[in-house]
Amino acid sequence: MSITGIFYSFNSTKTAKTAEKIIEEFGADYQIVPVNAEELTEEKFLSFTNLILGVPTWFDGELPNYWDEFVPALEDLDLSGKTIAIYGLGNQVEYPENFGDAVGIMAELVQQRGAKLVGLTSIEGYEYESSRAVIDGKFSGLILDQETQARQSKDRITDWVKDLKSQFS
Repeated sequence: MSITGIFYSFNSTKTAKTAEKIIEEFGADYQIVPVNAEELTEEKFLSFTNLILGVPTWFDGELPNYWDEFVPALEDLDLSGKTIAIYGLGNQVEYPENFGDAVGIMAELVQQRGAKLVGLTSIEGYEYESSRAVIDGKFSGLILDQETQARQSKDRITDWVKDLKSQFS
């Protein structure tokens, strides 16, 4: 089993707490290394075969500034041989027209660079108008709504991590 990097902003409270829950759910048999996305380098990003990216949606469907600043470097990377899963937080009630868009934006970027995207999840149980995160009727990662569906997050994380364990080598 290879080491998995989980990339998120250490300063983004809800995304960081979610990362901790994901790491806990993987359990002691898996080595998950937290990496602060605000201090990300190309070398650090490429040093992992399996990556989990924490990408909350900001404002009206945007990437957080720390990920947005890494996009030019990301666009120059060859991600062939990388397996990437993405999770993010969004608010389907206040932002129904771009719910979880940042997950979709990041999914498009990493797939265009040759990465294998895993961890797609069902859109069932959510109410929103549109989302760039939807690919072929599924979310392109785990999207949690801590504002309106916090009680469902634990089960969603458990199911998602179970799927990732079968996808990561």
